[in-house]
Amino acid sequence: MTTGLPQDVTTARPEDVTTGPPQDVTTGRPRDVASGPSEAETAARPAAPRPALEVTGLDVHYGRGRGRRRALAGVSLSVAPGETVGVIGETGSGKSTLARTVLGLVRPSAGSVRVGGEDVTRYGNRRWRALRRRGVVQYVFQDPLRSLDPDLTIEDSLIEPLLIQGRGRAEATARARSLLDRVRLHDDLLERMPSELSGGQRQRVAVARALMTGPELVLLDEPVSALDSANRVQVLEILKELGAAGTALVLISHDLGSVAGTADRIAVLHHGALVETGAARDVVNRPAHPYTRLLVGSAPTLRTASADRARREALRALLNT
Repeated sequence: MTTGLPQDVTTARPEDVTTGPPQDVTTGRPRDVASGPSEAETAARPAAPRPALEVTGLDVHYGRGRGRRRALAGVSLSVAPGETVGVIGETGSGKSTLARTVLGLVRPSAGSVRVGGEDVTRYGNRRWRALRRRGVVQYVFQDPLRSLDPDLTIEDSLIEPLLIQGRGRAEATARARSLLDRVRLHDDLLERMPSELSGGQRQRVAVARALMTGPELVLLDEPVSALDSANRVQVLEILKELGAAGTALVLISHDLGSVAGTADRIAVLHHGALVETGAARDVVNRPAHPYTRLLVGSAPTLRTASADRARREALRALLNT
């Protein structure tokens, strides 16, 4: 006869029940519950991975005197290893300023920036050159044709960062071949010039070049905005694979629809302020800020059709109040 209890539930015997205080796992002696876990238990817990990027309370100003204006206002953002974060906003929202500050090209007025665990906020040119030489952080420009040297073959462009580090040419070329395969390009492109490649091929070469030094963090400026739909899908798939392999990615874009399916989290910038951040699915399906709702409603790739004009105008009016 069954008792109706789940099969994995057993009946406890009186002698099996302990009535004393919890035991320390290492000494067997009673442990005071109020004192929290023992030192051994605390040490056994896996440490949380340090962020690849940690921006805290970042302010950036341009100009002086009466012409001084604030480009970023108290922005805080972190990106974990293997995480992809999309930074979204229209022109003038502060996206490029944020990227330039992370890369040491703009000095913040307040706040801090940590890259790969290093506080780089007050780094001077010499320390930034050393950091860039190590290749901890890399940047992929919006226009790969302009970022790739037109007088260098694809091979020379790819291996240059490793040669600067003092690595041998054979080793650098072998890594270049491996990374071309990783971004789904054939190594016969190594002997070509940038002008001989299609837009999609150049963009993938630019991604491969950014990966040559094994960076912890890669920032990509509008990585798919200039590509046709087929190349766009291919590049976004490659970026998802890179994130899954452990590289932290920051995708900078004005188009929420182009990164919503790739990013783990979305951060929305508006007039230099971070107005909303959250899991990509939550930001797209349940936008909280009027500006985010405007972005979602204006992206036909996120819905069956764009939001109607009256709704968009109402959201714009709400933003201006």
